[in-house]
Amino acid sequence: MFLAALSFAYFSKALSGSYMKSTITQLERRFDIPSYLIGVIDGSFEIGCEQESSVSMWIYVFLGNVLRGIGETPVQPLGISYIDDYARSENAALYISCVQTISIIGPVFGYLLGSLCAKIYVDIGYVDMETITITPGDARWVGAWWLGYLIAGAITLMSAIPFWFLPKSLPMPVDKQLDANCTPEQTQFIKDSPSAMEHKFRPEEPANFHQMAKEFVPTLKSLLGSPVYIIYLCVTIIQFNSLIGMVTYKPKYIEQHYGQSASKANFLMGMINIPAVALGMFSGGVVMKKFKLGIMGAAKFAFGTSLLGYFLSLFFFTMGCDNAKVAGITMSYTGVEGLSYQQPSLFSECNSGCLCSGSDWDPVCGENGITYVSPCLAGCTSSSGAGSQPSNLTASLGHCPIRDSCDRMFPYFLFLSVITSFIISLGGTPGFVLLIRCIKPELKSLALGVHTLATRTLAGIPAPIYFGAFIDTTCLKWGNTKCGGRGACRIYNTSAYRVVYLGLTLGLRTVSFFLCILGFALLRRHVKQEEKMAQTYWNVEMEAESLRKEESNNYIHCDQFVRALDCNPDRETRL
Repeated sequence: MFLAALSFAYFSKALSGSYMKSTITQLERRFDIPSYLIGVIDGSFEIGCEQESSVSMWIYVFLGNVLRGIGETPVQPLGISYIDDYARSENAALYISCVQTISIIGPVFGYLLGSLCAKIYVDIGYVDMETITITPGDARWVGAWWLGYLIAGAITLMSAIPFWFLPKSLPMPVDKQLDANCTPEQTQFIKDSPSAMEHKFRPEEPANFHQMAKEFVPTLKSLLGSPVYIIYLCVTIIQFNSLIGMVTYKPKYIEQHYGQSASKANFLMGMINIPAVALGMFSGGVVMKKFKLGIMGAAKFAFGTSLLGYFLSLFFFTMGCDNAKVAGITMSYTGVEGLSYQQPSLFSECNSGCLCSGSDWDPVCGENGITYVSPCLAGCTSSSGAGSQPSNLTASLGHCPIRDSCDRMFPYFLFLSVITSFIISLGGTPGFVLLIRCIKPELKSLALGVHTLATRTLAGIPAPIYFGAFIDTTCLKWGNTKCGGRGACRIYNTSAYRVVYLGLTLGLRTVSFFLCILGFALLRRHVKQEEKMAQTYWNVEMEAESLRKEESNNYIHCDQFVRALDCNPDRETRL
């Protein structure tokens, strides 16, 4: 029952987090804010000097995300520690993989919810939809991002209910009692002895908060004094930076690079990419249980899968698309390709007398296959409202379709994305089990808590911010807010976007692999020390057992000798 309740809690928090990421482009357009500020909201770090934003209501989204983070923080360290405490050792890895698999299913529904809401206009119910001339594929479309937050919030509240009816502790298996004071090898030796089978379960002692507070600093010092744990922490922080930054902006990358709508990008993330991750996490737990991988086995398996996924990910650099043909930005009005970051390049002889605004963003597609920033800049002499043109003109609403070559490349991108996601996630469960097996049992809960805190503050907060800041440097055309400040980016340099996005993702993982080499050396030394201690303990136990047997034999012999003397007739006293 606890496993089911924790899985539901994991599902709800993963759904909320993934839905947040699926609304990134919607929030950018709705509040006219750049990518790095979206990263601030996603990481819930701090409110910036962005007073020029036309709508400050995004702060409420920020505060809501802060509260969500506070509420979710205890779920992972305490939940996983609870499972590892009260489940048998051979089942713990499988149970943890089940929870993590369910947590991966959450984003499936989160991205599908994001896909559904992205198709619904943001002001549904307040405007006449017949007057809306743009479609979800238009760069100016804003979906009903707020609707999904209401649904995700209701599911999160429901996930809290079962925990009110669960006991504070469960009966503890005997192997967990032994783990508290013994190494795994010592535990196995004691479990095999007849005396260990006299009792199998004992209730957990009530918590003494005063004692816990008193022992916190020495315990934390002992935890941080473990070189293996510190290296593991550094590796996971770096890899989480890579993972969180990549996942946060992947739907946006699909939109900008391959010309897909926000709805389709979220749908593909939910239906194709995330299930591959869930299958990989579960398969990793099954492999650990089937082959009974130890600490070194789990470390090698996790490292091997991560390295293989890394090499496969390098092929993403070859799956690039050219920049869209936009007059005055990626090519001149005469058809010569070349990037321009300057507003004057938007004007030419054909629109010089139209008194066009260079800050407007109302793209139209000409019959020549070139996108123009606005009907005015395309040379149109009249239009009927923003976002619509008379039918007798030679420009149609929205961007021109992407090139066929890029369209054909997209399925290969999806296929490689699924394969790499599955391979990398295979090492997820072994890597997590490694965390709770390389430290002393009494430090487990604290170790998980510190790990969660470190990954949230040093990866979950900064990664979306600096990923967004680097992505902003590839912007070719910025929108303007109502107050004249800089708004959301309208079009990116596709090639630079690909290099920045993939370069950051793979560069961080490259750094983590160098730390893994040091981690393997420390872990091997740690395992050898454990084996040496186990052998010493074994020898002591064998000597003690021999002494007990010898004492027992001496007692029997002595008893038999006394009885023989008592029965000897020569000892009878004669009167």
